[in-house]
Amino acid sequence: MSTVAGLSSYAVTEANSRGRQWPEAPPTGRSEFQRDRDRIIHSTAFRRLEYKTQVFVNHEGDLFRTRLTHSIEVAQLTRSIARALGLNEDLAEAIALAHDLGHPPFGHAGQDALNACMKDFGGFEHNLQSLRTVDLLEEHYAAFDGLNLTYETREGILKHCSLPHAARLGELGQRFINGTQPSIEAQLANLADEIAYNNHDVDDGLRSGLITLEQLDAVSIFADHRRAVEAKWPGLGGRKLIHETVRLMVNSMALDLIAQTRSNIADAGIRNLDDVHAAPRLVSYSDAQLPRLRDLKVFLRENLYWHYQVLRMTDKARRIIGDLFSAFMADPRLLPPQYQLKSREDKARAIADYIAGMTDRYAIKEHRRLFAVGEIH
Repeated sequence: MSTVAGLSSYAVTEANSRGRQWPEAPPTGRSEFQRDRDRIIHSTAFRRLEYKTQVFVNHEGDLFRTRLTHSIEVAQLTRSIARALGLNEDLAEAIALAHDLGHPPFGHAGQDALNACMKDFGGFEHNLQSLRTVDLLEEHYAAFDGLNLTYETREGILKHCSLPHAARLGELGQRFINGTQPSIEAQLANLADEIAYNNHDVDDGLRSGLITLEQLDAVSIFADHRRAVEAKWPGLGGRKLIHETVRLMVNSMALDLIAQTRSNIADAGIRNLDDVHAAPRLVSYSDAQLPRLRDLKVFLRENLYWHYQVLRMTDKARRIIGDLFSAFMADPRLLPPQYQLKSREDKARAIADYIAGMTDRYAIKEHRRLFAVGEIH
């Protein structure tokens, strides 16, 4: 099924795709990239994102973003911007939906803790784990392990990769060694992720009460959009004021990204996908936007991510993951049977796979089962 109609000459299509690791008959009634998206949505790892931390641990409130709602927001942004740029929407959406599949419980604190545990065993990178999830860990199909996604979706999932790991990934890791670029769809999903989390972290931070509107007056990109809302809707307050302000911020960031990316593509003389790979990174914000975004990131880091209440929970998360890893390393017989079997080949990596696949609440329960007196199941 062709996906060429309406696409730019530099977009990924089925005609220029490098295909799948394991040959399959073409899908009927949908494109290869729609098939990727559908496989991702139906995966076990995708369902588990519902109970994985974005900033606030799942049990802290039902109204905060989770990895699942974050991934859906990223996919919506990615698809909308891809359409404006004449890119392959289905591929861009698939990458966006899959980008956090390998993230462990408890957000970045969980990733840092698991990476520290794996320091002597090859480390832990959540982008690599996302790729490992779709290539190996998902168990749905008789003919192969993983989801057998197209090369281009897998390329987009692997946003970052250290050179030692890249060398072991063959063709997929070669771009990190050569310094070439992935598809524009992959580049776009990466920055749409940033737009989504910058804005929804503001929203969740305000909802939690850990940051205030008064504090955000010092952040120009928020203050300017808030004044625009208040000028249009005098007297507006509460959640409507916040939502309108955040909505305008998302829109302005997306429009800036579209305009600057179009300019970059034109300036670089991009005509086809080979040009994309050889060019510098094409998807970017304007020079005027970058310092405003840096200010927002610094504000969120210092006032939300480093807030003492958030740090208390992330400190607990590090201890939970460290305790679980140590217990399983000391005695792999404590693992579920399927992971005991895997641990015979590579104990540390099997344990990392098990922990990375946990939801927040499952990790808390598993810790309680292993360490709380009276817990025997």
